Amino acid sequence: MPEAIVIGGGPAGSTAGALLAEKGRDVLILEKEKFPRYHIGESLMPYCYFTLDRLGVIDKLMASACPRKYCVQFVRENGSLSQPFYFFQHMDHPASTTWQVVRSEFDEMLLENAKTKGAKVMEQTRAKSLIKDGSGRVIGVEAQDDKGKIHRIEAPITLDCTGRDAFSCTREKWRTKDPKLNKVAIWTYFRGAKRDPGADEGATTVAYIPEKGWFWYIPLQDNIVSVGIVAVKEYLYQESRDPVEIFAREIKKNAWIEDHLSQGEQFGQYWATGEFSYRSEYCATDGLVLVGDAFSFLDPVFSSGVYLALRSGELAAETINQIFKDDGKFTAENFVDYGKDFRNAVETMRKIVYAFYDEKFSFGKLIRKDMNLREPLTDCLIGNIDDKDFSNLFTAMSEFADLPDPVNYGDVLCTA
Repeated sequence: MPEAIVIGGGPAGSTAGALLAEKGRDVLILEKEKFPRYHIGESLMPYCYFTLDRLGVIDKLMASACPRKYCVQFVRENGSLSQPFYFFQHMDHPASTTWQVVRSEFDEMLLENAKTKGAKVMEQTRAKSLIKDGSGRVIGVEAQDDKGKIHRIEAPITLDCTGRDAFSCTREKWRTKDPKLNKVAIWTYFRGAKRDPGADEGATTVAYIPEKGWFWYIPLQDNIVSVGIVAVKEYLYQESRDPVEIFAREIKKNAWIEDHLSQGEQFGQYWATGEFSYRSEYCATDGLVLVGDAFSFLDPVFSSGVYLALRSGELAAETINQIFKDDGKFTAENFVDYGKDFRNAVETMRKIVYAFYDEKFSFGKLIRKDMNLREPLTDCLIGNIDDKDFSNLFTAMSEFADLPDPVNYGDVLCTA
């Protein structure tokens, strides 16, 4: 019997699995697909560096062909650029340079790293249900492999790292949609599209379109660019549900996007996702903890998804390793601090996301009000949000945007 079952081999699961195995724990990772597999979410925040360094994979990224990301830039509909947020102007550390990654390769690297550290991995094995004892405590997982065989696997602790499948909170009916972040996305890839010169060549670009919609423009290796549109469903699908028609229409609404894609060639399929922002009422119950997107997903605008997956995987592993040292009792109460830290990180980013979508807000207005706000704002954009007081920033932002009120979620559910 393993000591820990990890459902999902993406960044959250691979991080938690690797750090548990590194401490000598018997870890089993269940992954429904065969890696490498496709995934969106290619732009890393700078503060991903610290978890990746702890995992021991920084040298591999340094040696990779992944484009270096030195900044985030914002483009108005007329094509004019705001002053880019250069990370190296904010921090003198190797983390000021991050990467644009191909997620199939990045995620496989992390999963292989977990294996190297001793985690066992069962790919093409899909979790079907949580196993509970008479009190409702989670004691394991029932899973089905690619040959149809059912495996009943028990362990003292189960980590739900299933990403936006949100395995546990969906089945337990803990999932709540965000009332305002009701956006959808359509995306595809271009080969040979334009890249900006110098340090901006690998920049993540957020390009505005009407109704507070936006394009992402992420340069990848092999002369490929990831391009996606995010907006409310009613806006995107107002004339057609054909993604080809939607892209052709929306590209013309931002001069910078139109110019940069003019020399590129679209290839492959168009992808789409429905309204994607949600959170779980609980972060843990007896015998179970939710990690990464399995707990909450905000919005892709600031590329916080992978960072929160990596960081929460690290926090979950630290908490679990400490519980093993203490008494080995994985009661919900032992995850109170984990849930609080995770929720605080999500809520910090949620305020920034709400401001971004507010018609009255712009980063330019905010910084012109007080240049000292550029530093804490950049901290948010790079992921430097642990144990930080952003009250001055959010007070100033509230003059330009309706920020969300605190939401009570992410507590623990005790079954006893």
